[in-house]
Amino acid sequence: MRKDALLRCVSLPSMLAALGALALAFAAIAATPLAASAHDTVATQVADPARSTPEAASGFLHREPVRGRGWMAVTANRHASDAAGAMLAAGGSALDAAIAAQMVLTLVEPQSSGIGGGAFLLYFDAASRRIDAWDGRETAPSRADESLFLDAAGQPMPFFAAVVGGRSVGVPGVLRMLEQAHRERGRLPWAKLFEPAIALARTGFAVSPRLHALLAGETALHRDAQARALFYDLHGEARPVGYRLRNLQLADTLTRISREGSLALHAGPIAHQIAARVQSDPDNPGLLGEYDLAFYRPVKRQAICVEHDSHRVCGMSPPSSGGIAIGQMLKLWRLGTVRLADRNGALDADGAHRFAEAGRLVFADRDRYVADPAFVALPGGPEAFLSDRYLAGRAALIGERDMVRPAPPGTPMLDTGGADGRAISLEQPATTHLSIVDARGNAVSMTSSIESAFGSRIMVAGFLLNNQLTDFSFAPVRNGSPVANRVQPGKRPRSSMSPTLVFDRTTGDLQLVIGSPGGPSIVNYVARSLITILDDAIEPQAAVSMPNLGNRNGPTELELGAAPESLARSLRERGHDVRFVTMTSGLHAVAVDCRGQSRHHRSCMLTGAVDPRREGAVSTQRLWGTPAWKDAGSAGETSRAQATTRQQEFSRSRLPTAP
Repeated sequence: MRKDALLRCVSLPSMLAALGALALAFAAIAATPLAASAHDTVATQVADPARSTPEAASGFLHREPVRGRGWMAVTANRHASDAAGAMLAAGGSALDAAIAAQMVLTLVEPQSSGIGGGAFLLYFDAASRRIDAWDGRETAPSRADESLFLDAAGQPMPFFAAVVGGRSVGVPGVLRMLEQAHRERGRLPWAKLFEPAIALARTGFAVSPRLHALLAGETALHRDAQARALFYDLHGEARPVGYRLRNLQLADTLTRISREGSLALHAGPIAHQIAARVQSDPDNPGLLGEYDLAFYRPVKRQAICVEHDSHRVCGMSPPSSGGIAIGQMLKLWRLGTVRLADRNGALDADGAHRFAEAGRLVFADRDRYVADPAFVALPGGPEAFLSDRYLAGRAALIGERDMVRPAPPGTPMLDTGGADGRAISLEQPATTHLSIVDARGNAVSMTSSIESAFGSRIMVAGFLLNNQLTDFSFAPVRNGSPVANRVQPGKRPRSSMSPTLVFDRTTGDLQLVIGSPGGPSIVNYVARSLITILDDAIEPQAAVSMPNLGNRNGPTELELGAAPESLARSLRERGHDVRFVTMTSGLHAVAVDCRGQSRHHRSCMLTGAVDPRREGAVSTQRLWGTPAWKDAGSAGETSRAQATTRQQEFSRSRLPTAP
């Protein structure tokens, strides 16, 4: 039975009356992922690049690659990488490590992700050579409809007026998704995976420079009493760098989840708190109810893979646009003959022009066609959008000068029409990404998000709730036709999250695990990195550190403070409308090189790459070149020194403590 049909079968009052029984029964429901389905073809809409504000930049720290062997984890925070490393050192799988890292990120990187949000995850099983593609994206409440973000006059609300408060909160999905994936791919007990986060929440962690900067610049988080007491002092000032932040409520929540599983969040007292807080928001109440939480199910989908020279590149399927968009970018790129960067990492003007033009075409298709496949069918399926014949026709539109703006979408198969995709949908880039390879060669690439920085600015039981519903189009109709990414009950909003795995096309061996936060610009961040690593033979750390650029079918964007003015002049001479903008990627990668080694994974060299724009860290079993008997541990000092900021290396005895 389809999820939305099921939702109509049970009334909210009857569900609440039997909530206890439902919670017990739901364990069986949650154990079975929802199969993907399709409905009538409609279309999506284009985002307005000028209104998409990135998660604030907080500096640029030079990074060196970290090379190791055995296992490796790269996450957005040293504490999360340490937690992942502890699970891997205990014999856990890459999936175990990802769960431990996500729980810690809920604590130490609350602006970006957490158990109040959603995620997409790719898992590679080395023994079977199988890829699991997990969709833990949030869903719209059962009582939501296309008028959710319309004002009394029927016009779209101002964006941030919709973000802050209960209206924007979707049903969180990351915890239930991780639980289901753990049933299939976990090796360690569920409760053990929560131990690092629980301990850190109780003892406290040092507020990092990035977290402090984002708290200091935040204007809406103060409205939530729980968040205000946690993140600010009595004078309303953000906790300073180095302050030891304890989150005892989150520790209690994670302890309960470690014992009871996802039902601890999706039913019972915590679910009641979530629903009550969302629906009673004093300024912007929402529709999320306990019923919605209880009936959430993750979806196990098919990964989307394309061949790229000697590589096979795999990504996520809709409602993420990442797999299709990056597949198209790579294929359009291979139809040209230019380089994106030279051996020193300097961007080439001809390559930048082609990359921007390819992005324009990709985003035209993305914004016209991609949405939740349970509500919107892709004409011909993903294969039609990635066919050589179709993309050859699209590539023919790329000339010496910038093409017409905006570029029109293509027609991969006979389009049934009826829907207009070009309506504003603003996807905010408050997200995180982690890349993990375990000692058996299994891998996880996971991108997780609560959408805007600090989500809806609502804190419940020690964690922040998402504002992912603002990823829907606010305007449900354009030119008399329905917009594909409009709000509908039970629907997942479109995403750009792009967890990616790269394999050797001939042997099937894993070569690269990569992804990034960054809202709709994720597609450009990941595609740029893939091209420079796979085509231009640039080392992963140098590649993720290069200036960002791209085009989302609007102006051509160059990274402020990183891309040279000479590149902008060259692109303007070709007709580009060039804008210098903040582009706060958070690319995290693990490269796997088994050449010249035995086929045993433990002999392969692992190279971790951390984006210098954020506070990521690498954890590895043993640094490359050290004797086999000398283990670097889950956070060896040399690895840590290479991969973390000096400000984070405070002695705990010197940290100011919470009262």
